[in-house]
Amino acid sequence: MIFNVAELVAFASRLMTLEPGDVLYTGTPSGVGMASGEFLSAGDEMTVRVTGLGSLVNRVR
Repeated sequence: MIFNVAELVAFASRLMTLEPGDVLYTGTPSGVGMASGEFLSAGDEMTVRVTGLGSLVNRVR
């Protein structure tokens, strides 16, 4: 990522009031997507972690 999570939150909070439950999407890291030929399948899990905040796990159905 070009900017870390703290920088993204600081920038967004200058533009709007962030409320509990708001989600900031950061885009896609390099090395993923159509070019890799790898796709998610049923049962796969995606985990997002933010140090000091926690983890969010989503399972593909």
